[in-house]
Amino acid sequence: MQCMNNGVLIIDKPIGYTSHDIVSIVKRSIGARKVGHLGTLDPDATGVLPLVINQATKYAQVLAGKEKIYEFDLCLGIATDTDDHAGKILSSKPVPDDAHERLLDRLPSYIGCIKQVPPIFSAKKIKGKRSYQLARSGDVVQLDPVDVVIDDLQVLVCKGSHYRMRLSCQTGTYVRSICRDLGADLMCGAHAANIRRLKSGHFSLDQACTLEVIKSAPEQAVEYMIALNKLTNI
Repeated sequence: MQCMNNGVLIIDKPIGYTSHDIVSIVKRSIGARKVGHLGTLDPDATGVLPLVINQATKYAQVLAGKEKIYEFDLCLGIATDTDDHAGKILSSKPVPDDAHERLLDRLPSYIGCIKQVPPIFSAKKIKGKRSYQLARSGDVVQLDPVDVVIDDLQVLVCKGSHYRMRLSCQTGTYVRSICRDLGADLMCGAHAANIRRLKSGHFSLDQACTLEVIKSAPEQAVEYMIALNKLTNI
């Protein structure tokens, strides 16, 4: 199948795939000459992954946008080396009885422009190498804090020591770092789980195509493609 479309195709990325995996699958399935993504999602995260197809790759920086919206689980009591549920457990501590009140008290301090240390298992580069590559090799990794912007952070549902959270932020913010830091604030440790991106820049889940459709019926991808000429006002 040869795809001569130019535009954006939003994929609802399933768990277990890297963003690069999705790019490769879509490029091969629809026969596109060029495919790129507009913002990495971790393999264990799901949700909105916008892809630029063919000529749209020239406008990737313009189309990317900065706003991101996530929902995720904040899991108190266990800290891991990856800051999510897939990592090695570093500590397991009792959750304080007043954790809920203290969490709500701390959330306002996370709003605005704050300093955040990226997870050591991230794609940040250190002397030309990815941080996660160094961490997997057993090297001691130290990353400097960076400025990130958080527009909103709120609790949606509380079930024991697990909190379903909603985050609105600007590009460069790590959900896993927020969970790690909140766990440190509450002195019990924490990690992230079930991270789902609902919006990336101008694109949201209601525009997304599943990977199953791409694999089994790639001709249907045209129905989801946002043509480049419809994106000129973005």
